[in-house]
Amino acid sequence: MDQEDPRTRILDAAEELFYGQGVQAVGMDAVRAASGMTMRRVYQHFPSKNDLVEAYLQRRDGRWRASLAVHVARTGGTPREQLLSVFDWLGRWFAEPGFRGCAFVNSFGELGATTPAVAAAARHHKEEFAGYLAGLVEAVGAPPATAVHLALLAEGAITTAAIHGDPGAAADAKEAAGLLLDAALAARS
Repeated sequence: MDQEDPRTRILDAAEELFYGQGVQAVGMDAVRAASGMTMRRVYQHFPSKNDLVEAYLQRRDGRWRASLAVHVARTGGTPREQLLSVFDWLGRWFAEPGFRGCAFVNSFGELGATTPAVAAAARHHKEEFAGYLAGLVEAVGAPPATAVHLALLAEGAITTAAIHGDPGAAADAKEAAGLLLDAALAARS
């Protein structure tokens, strides 16, 4: 960790603390302590907590979406199999130690009404995820509205897994997604 640049160390500490405990529950001193940086160094990189929260969400968005895209690309198979593999990836995420649901929904719930940057980051993340699903749906040949329906299934699975602590929500959503996809393709024929 000592070899990492200070900004990365601060963001790593913030991500672990914000995601694990909630943004409002974590002060800048806790981030300072977890990162091993001085408070002066923390504020050199992030002049305010809002700046740090925004950077945390931006980085998490990029990492989350990249991890999903790599998983889907490695799945291979038919476009349908690739699309449904999104739910396999979700299931693996849900089973990770410390899974607390969607960082963007959590942050929006805490700060979205009072912090426009958090609301914008949450909207951006959800729009990008929906757009990614739309591309997969297009490759399958299903109607575009199917992507909206699949996004709702995925979001519901994320919430259900977080609340109930059950990664099986991903498998249930995958089954429903397969039925939905089959019905959408049959209706299009």
